[in-house]
Formats: sequence, C-alpha cells, structure tokens
Amino acid sequence: MSDLAITALLILSLFLILGSGVWIGLTLSGVAWIGMQLMSSRPAGDAMAVTIWGSSSSWTLTALPLFVWMGEILFRTRLSQDMFRGLAPWMQALPGRLLHTNVVGCAIFAAVSGSSAATCATIGKMTLPELQKRGYPNDMVIGTLAGSGTLGLLIPPSIIMIVYGVAADVSIAKLFIAGVIPGILLALLFSGYIALWALRHPDQIPPRDPPMSLVAKLRESSSLIPVVLLIVAVLGSIYSGIATATEAAAVGVLGSLVLSAAQGSMNWGIFRDSLMGATRLYCMIALILAGASFLTLSMGYIGLPRHLAEWISSLGLTPFLLMLALMAFFIILGCFLDGISMVVLTMGVLMPTVLKAGIDPIWFGIFIVLVVEMAQITPPVGFNLFVLQGMTGRELPYLARVSLPMFFLMIGAVLLIWFVPGLVTWLPSQMKL
Repeated sequence: MSDLAITALLILSLFLILGSGVWIGLTLSGVAWIGMQLMSSRPAGDAMAVTIWGSSSSWTLTALPLFVWMGEILFRTRLSQDMFRGLAPWMQALPGRLLHTNVVGCAIFAAVSGSSAATCATIGKMTLPELQKRGYPNDMVIGTLAGSGTLGLLIPPSIIMIVYGVAADVSIAKLFIAGVIPGILLALLFSGYIALWALRHPDQIPPRDPPMSLVAKLRESSSLIPVVLLIVAVLGSIYSGIATATEAAAVGVLGSLVLSAAQGSMNWGIFRDSLMGATRLYCMIALILAGASFLTLSMGYIGLPRHLAEWISSLGLTPFLLMLALMAFFIILGCFLDGISMVVLTMGVLMPTVLKAGIDPIWFGIFIVLVVEMAQITPPVGFNLFVLQGMTGRELPYLARVSLPMFFLMIGAVLLIWFVPGLVTWLPSQMKL
C-alpha cells in the first residue's frame, strides 16, 4: 500500500471514528495505532506506552491543571460576582455605557482564568441579567459577550498557550508575555466597535445612571481589588522572573483560595466542586494531548509532515499568503474541532513548514490563539456559543449571527499583528527569560 493510500486511510479513519462519537483522545490513539501497525515494524503497544508517558510527564504541563483549578475556584466564588458593581460606575461616560462591562470584565477575568468558556460563563452570569434588566439590546449584549469571552485564550495565563508551548517546544513564559499587547489590542477593538455602534444607534442605549462622585466610584471599585491583586501576583511573578509559569500557577491557586476564604465565599462544597471540575477538564485535555503525541509519532513514520511541508513549499507561497492559507485552514477546522484538538493535531505537521518560511514561533503562537478564538464563535463546534446557548436559551444560528462582527474584528487583529509584528514580539524581547 502506498504512503498516499495509507495517509488517506488514516484521515478517513479519523473522521469516521470522530463522527461516531468516540472521545477525541481515544480516537487519536486508535488512528495512531492503525498507522503504526501498517507502517512500522516497531510494536505499537511499546510505542504508545513510551509516547503517552513522555507527553504526560512533562514538567511544563504541570501549569495546566493548576491554572484550570484557579479558574474553577474563581468561577464558583464571589470574587467574580463583585466585578460588575466595581466596573459599572466607570463605564457610564463611554458611548455604549454598560455594554463595555462585557469587554472589560472578560479582559480582567481572562488574566486569572486562562479558559475562554470559563470567562464567557463567569462574566455572562454577572452581566447578562443586569444589562437585559436595564434595557440594553439583546443582540449587542450577547454578541459582545461571545466575542469578549474569547479573550480568556489570548490574555495570559492561557490554557491554549500552554498546550501550544508544549506541542511546539516554545517558552510558555514568553508566549504569556507576547499575548499581553495583542490581548489589550483586541479588547480595544471590541470596545471601539461598541462605541461606534452606540454613536450610530443612540436611541437603543438606555439613559445613564445618576452621576457619582469620584469617592463613591472608588468605594464601589474596591470590590475589584482582590482580583487585581491576584493578577499582579500571578503575572508579576512570571514577568519579574521570580517564578516559572508552573510556580506562578501554584501562587494563583493559593491566592484564589485565600481570597475566597477571606470573603467568606469558600466552603467545603465549593472546594470539592472546583477541584473535581478542574480534574475532569484536565483529564480530558491530557487524554487529547497523549493521543495527539502518539499520532504525531505515527505520522512521522508515514512521512506525512515531510510530504505536507514539501507540498506547501512547492506552491511557492509568500509568507503572507501562507498565513492567509493557514488562517482559512484553521477557521474551517474550527467548525469541527475544539481549540486544543486543533493545536495538538496540527503542530507536529505545520511547525517545520512555518519555521522554514521564517515565521517566528512566538508570533505564530499568538496567531494560532487568535484563529482558535475565532473557532470559539463559529458553529457547529463553538464552545462560547454552547455556553451562551445554555445561559440564554437562544438557538446557535442566532448566536453565531450576533457574534459575526466580533469574528471580523479578530480577522482584523490577525492582519494588524502581521503588518506590525512588534505588537507580539517587542515585549518578549525586553524580558530576560
């Protein structure tokens, strides 16, 4: 059987098994097993055991369950619920008023969460009832929340950045730092869109609340202090070089436990639920990573990465056209796979081509995060859309439609970082890591 026929067989097997509803991690391992049996004399069981153990025992990966647990603690305690009260007084003077709480709230929570779905759910729980009660238009409330929730992937600490860093062998601390400016940029694009929309539709924005003195605003904002302290502790320890990403994640977990206990919102039930929620999510991610590592090994025996790299090179694409092609590829892939699966499935194949094209792997990591963000709001497998469907009871087509402007803004952000790569690379270059 030729290499092309075997590759076609494996791809067909992958989609057939995925379509039957088998877990993604087990699907990847099963397809890799088939490939090893067909293309290698090495025992598939031995290869699977060594590869899965190697991928699961990575010290770098230790940061992942800790950041997931920190997000789960914050999701279940009062720390997130107090944010709306602290943000609302400062948004009243902006065009669009309290619609900006979706963007600013997601940006702040993203800096202590790392998960897009958790950010969307937490801030949605906080803003949806308030904004709808005050008469803000549903299309804008839900659409801006769907888009802003994706900031959980871009603003560090980010789960998807850790996965990419492990898969592509890139410094996670540098990826975290590289995500700061693009994250702020994307939040500003979202807020700018809200302001322009509000200026064009002033009749749809409810009147502002009674004015408050500066002292009263500061008093209301005191509820933000615990979350800000946690952000400073986690990110400050990484950027100052005091702690690695894993050690900073441990600081974040300890800090979130202490703050929630000090506020009186931590009890044994919440502690147990947060720990079990983090364990379930991490086990799912770890299974996907293990299966993808085994599949990457199997693909190496077939020679698929080399063949794909040679094929793309033969097309003679410029780096810009390559970037556009990869963006289209990931947008289509994101309609069927979640972000973590997209990254671990493709990095082993694409990284040689990307490096050969002279694209900086740190820059490419931020690019990947941005296109994965787009996948969070594209049906049928858009996680943020699923979260919002559960919270609002709306149908997926409606949610996808109101999220469409955010999707186009993300494409604009990708083009911005392409033409001004320093937005991504400047900050990491200033840090000694």
